[in-house]
Formats: sequence, C-alpha cells, structure tokens
Amino acid sequence: MQEITRVRFEALAAYCRKPEALVFAEEVGWFQVSDEKLLIVLIRDRPDNDFSAIVLAKDLKERYRWVSMTDFYESPEEALSASKENIREISRNLDAVGEQGDEVGKSVDFFSPVVLRGKLNKDFICLTTLEEYSPALELIKPMMRWYEDADGNFVEQFQTTGFDARIWELYVFAVLIELGYVLDRTVAIPDFVARGVLGDLCVEATTVNPTLDKRGRPAIPPPLETWEDNTAYQCEYMPIKFAGPLTAKLAKKYWERSNVKGLPLIFAIQDFHAPMSMTMTRAGLPIYLYGYAYDWNRDWDGTLVLSPRKVVSHKWGGKEVPSGFFGIPGAENVSAVISNTSATISKFNRIGLMAGFGSKRVHMIRRGFAADFDPNAFAPRPFVKDVSQSEYSESWVEGMDVYHNPFAKYPLDPSFIPGAAHHRLLDGGKIESFVPSWQPLTSFTHITLT
Repeated sequence: MQEITRVRFEALAAYCRKPEALVFAEEVGWFQVSDEKLLIVLIRDRPDNDFSAIVLAKDLKERYRWVSMTDFYESPEEALSASKENIREISRNLDAVGEQGDEVGKSVDFFSPVVLRGKLNKDFICLTTLEEYSPALELIKPMMRWYEDADGNFVEQFQTTGFDARIWELYVFAVLIELGYVLDRTVAIPDFVARGVLGDLCVEATTVNPTLDKRGRPAIPPPLETWEDNTAYQCEYMPIKFAGPLTAKLAKKYWERSNVKGLPLIFAIQDFHAPMSMTMTRAGLPIYLYGYAYDWNRDWDGTLVLSPRKVVSHKWGGKEVPSGFFGIPGAENVSAVISNTSATISKFNRIGLMAGFGSKRVHMIRRGFAADFDPNAFAPRPFVKDVSQSEYSESWVEGMDVYHNPFAKYPLDPSFIPGAAHHRLLDGGKIESFVPSWQPLTSFTHITLT
C-alpha cells in the first residue's frame, strides 16, 4: 500500500464520488495498491469522529467504483490496518469483484483515430504524439472513462474540427465534478444537468470560433498595435464575436425543456477565435454582457476613478449588434455566463503534471497576470510559477469568472460555484466583484524537456 496525493486520486477516481457522502464524511488520506489496481480512501465520520477505509476497484469500463469498506475505528491507523484483509480478499478475484452490474457498452476510446490522419486536428495530433503533452493525455484518459457521449459525435469532433470546443466541454465536466456535482448524462441537451447538495443547475457550453474568409480559411484578427486598436478590439470586435454564439444558444430556449425548467441555467463560453486569443479578450465579455464600458482617470491624490459608460451597440466593419446580452428578451432565463481564460489544454497539462502523469522529463513554467487587490492598481500583477515544484497547486475552478444576470428569473447562488470570481452589475453601471485571494487572469505555459 502506497500513499498518493489527493490531486492524483481526484484525477483517477473523483468521478465516482457521491456529493452527499462528503456531508457526513471527510476524506483524510488516499492510497494505491498494485500499480493502482486498487485505490483506498481513508475517511473520517464527521458526527462520530471515527475512521474507515473504502476500497475502490475498476469496473468493466475501467472506472474506479466502491467495492468494499471496513468497519469504523477510533484511529486512522486501525482503519488502514483493517483494510489489508479487505484488499487480500478482493485481490483473489479482482475481475469479478469489480463488476458492478450497471456497465452498459464499452468505455469510450477518445484517442484511437476514427478518421484518416489527414483529417485529424493538429492540436489533437500534438496531444497524442508529443511528449510535452503526455501529462494532459494521461490525465484525460481516466476522465474519459466516465464521460458519456450522449449525442454520439463527441469523439469524431474531438479528433477533427471540434477539438477546441470539446476541450472546453471537458473542462466544464471536470470543474463540475471537482465542485461535487453528479451529472445526468442520459440526455444530450443541455450539455450538463448537475445535481448537488446545495441544489441543481444546468450548463450549456459554447465557444467563439474563427471568422472564415470567402475561401473558408480563418480570417486574420485585427492588428493590436496601438491603445486605440486595443480599445476597439475589446469594446467593438470582441463583443460582436461573443454575441454570435451566445445569441445562438439563447435561440435554443433550453429553459423550456422539462429537465431545465425551474433550475439556474448557465452558458459557459470560451474564446478560440485565434491562437492564444483567450489571453487577450477577457475584458470584452462583461462589456457585451452588461452593456457598459469603463473610462478611467486619477483624481488629485492619485486615486483611480472608474466611470461607467452605457454602450448601446457594438460596430465593426459592416456589422452591428446591440449591447447588453442580459437585457435581450429571453435572456432573463439565463442565470449567469461563465468563462475561464486559463481553461485550455495547458490547464489539463499542468494539472496532469501535478498529479504525476506523463513523462518525467516534462518541465513547465507558468507566466501570466493575476488580480491585484490594490484599489488604485490599473493593471494586474505579473507572476511566474514553476509548475514542476511540489508546492505548486491549481484547481479546475481556479481562474473562472461568473457573470451574474441582474435580471435572472432563477438567480444563481454564488455558493454553487465556490472558488470562482463572481461579478454583479449594480445600479449606475458599476460592477461588484468577489474575487478569490489568488485569481489568475491570463497566463502562458512554457514547456521544456529535461
């Protein structure tokens, strides 16, 4: 029996947790046996303050599931010692013990190509062939054993034209599991119906995709050479880009479906319209959602003063869209919009490295900008972190922004998404934000092989 980190256990088996179990028991240790053929979770019963060990084994779809549990003991050492007899008994007939009786079909294989190599997405090829991305690849594999391809085309899109969109969907899946939700994957619409201890919510994921020219090739984004270029990009170009997928999702009227009625509905959006675009477009989303831009200056003593300015519409080239998504008829049925500029394949790679997956030669340095809590700070503060160091930590929810709809029919309780930054529009156009003490706003991950 060997102790493992919580982050590794979470990557392997968090998907089998029941959220209500965490109400009555606290996990205090994680272990593996025989090259992770079995996992052991040491728990403390909260009401009685005694300990038990739960044994997990793989089912017929290679997913870790509950197979045995010890009695409760006064000390964690006694519980672990008692688990050894459970382990010996299970190991005698491991295949039969793991069978749960509810496995349907085979585990989804996301990585065996289903199309000719010439049609494979270049990023999919990088993920599956480059040593630098082996932590992400090995992290995603156990995750996929729990992911149900409800609409039947996930694998093909993941390998071809929809790689970015499917990575974003997998991110939403991972963060909901991390937050303790159980997902109903029996239906394909919306993407996620999540059941939690505090309540239920629904999430539909979407992405901002490249604009195509007349020949069907990705158009080159506008240049960002001056302050005026950047202002126009955030206040005009990007709101139009965000408007397309969000209004398209609004037109689907998910709130009319029986499995959504009466629940908070969230749209989750990520920007993939150009390489690394999500590192530059964070400011454009709240401008479009709330219909306000912000001018700034400093008063006589240097205090930063932000002045809200109402925006009616956004114009770029020959296109114009109305501003203020949350005020569009029908949008009152959307409780919030969430985004995370850090939620790309690099996040999977970093968390995979933390969990001990992938090549031992992979080394990562993460550089970026984080929220600065100085009220007079105009720009975020830079940071540099060595992902390969044992003290590095990162969660799936880290970096997430939740923009609450001030007109929502079913408002989202912020406690449903702990660990994220929550933003609300106040009277007069000001935005009130509740931000974690560590909130990366944008980052780049540099990978080397040592």
